[in-house]
Amino acid sequence: MRSIRPFLATRRGRSARRTGSPVLAAVGLATALTLTATACDGGSDNKASSEVSASATDDGKIQIPDNVKQKLREHGIDIDKWQNGAWKKWDKHDWLREADDFINPIIKGLWDSDRMRKANDPDKGVDDNDLSGDQGVTDPTPAPVTAQAVSAAYHNSAPASGKVFFDSPEGTMVCSATVVEDPAHPGKSNLVWTAGHCVHAGKKGGWYRNIAFVPDYNDSGRTALQLKNAPREEVAPYGVWWGDWAQTSDQWISQGDETGGHGAPYDFAVIHVTPEKGNGGKSLQETVGAALPVNFNAPAVPKVESLTATGYPAAPPFDGQKLYQCQDKPGRLSIAKAEPTMYRIGCTMTGGSSGGGWVEKGADGKPELVSNTSIGPVTSGWLAGPRLGDEAKGVYESVSKKFANR
Repeated sequence: MRSIRPFLATRRGRSARRTGSPVLAAVGLATALTLTATACDGGSDNKASSEVSASATDDGKIQIPDNVKQKLREHGIDIDKWQNGAWKKWDKHDWLREADDFINPIIKGLWDSDRMRKANDPDKGVDDNDLSGDQGVTDPTPAPVTAQAVSAAYHNSAPASGKVFFDSPEGTMVCSATVVEDPAHPGKSNLVWTAGHCVHAGKKGGWYRNIAFVPDYNDSGRTALQLKNAPREEVAPYGVWWGDWAQTSDQWISQGDETGGHGAPYDFAVIHVTPEKGNGGKSLQETVGAALPVNFNAPAVPKVESLTATGYPAAPPFDGQKLYQCQDKPGRLSIAKAEPTMYRIGCTMTGGSSGGGWVEKGADGKPELVSNTSIGPVTSGWLAGPRLGDEAKGVYESVSKKFANR
């Protein structure tokens, strides 16, 4: 592991980081970063891809659209073999990489409670001094803010939060995510906001496989021991929702790396989801009763009084089973002079919290999403997230429009 790796997780023993090492620097940023996704061990190999994949009827039967089957065939993928385990075969020539290559057919029952619970092996970090470069606007490192446990039931405390599970060549992984509003379907959104590194490997890889979202994961706040052998309904009380489309920034796809901060200012993604089992036609937003608006015109960093980051940290001293939050006044973090300055807050959350939403109070006093966890030091203590602007708005609107008439 090298330095600034955002908390991405992998399972090699297990660890994986996100983005590459940027020209970060000045002002004492020579610390290692870890991706906030969390290493996982679900006992297999994973990563996700999908394109309007599959959908479930009310009787629970899974239907794979013909256009998805055809797209898989174009990539040499037999849908039956894929669902029976062929997705585990990872080869550099098999990566579904381009923006329109996302294919994520539902594999019913894959994400059982045991597999989800084990997707939380800690990300091992190593300090390295590769955070160097020319930042014009980087504030002093913030003091650590101790993450506070969110009160259970999470459905009452933070109903829009949840976990994203996915498979990579190195194993089962997990990130955090947030249900957000869909302008094309007011009150009936099926959109989820997370980090780009939670859906796509960046410049050296492609789309991860078996991407699924579990809203209000472990809603009752039980311990890992209490969750052992628990029925899936207990850890996923509002069901498992598969990504039938995902989109991230072109910058993340072209620049993102396993270590360091390359692509971090553009490390965001939107997933459109569909229930694994029939849900009576109810949307994700209707099912959980919440969705946050996204603000793409949030004030400049110095003008933001307070941000609250939410996520499921999984690296020690956390175990990935419970929801936590950090609240702090943000400072500025510049990865590269030519790229947007990121928000940075003090926070002790670790790997697994990647992708979790950053919220502030809007002009109307109500919460709105303005960022997501992207990177942090391997030793923990602070987190950084992209400031959402035109690129993020373009990704969001594109996914919304894709499903506007469905």
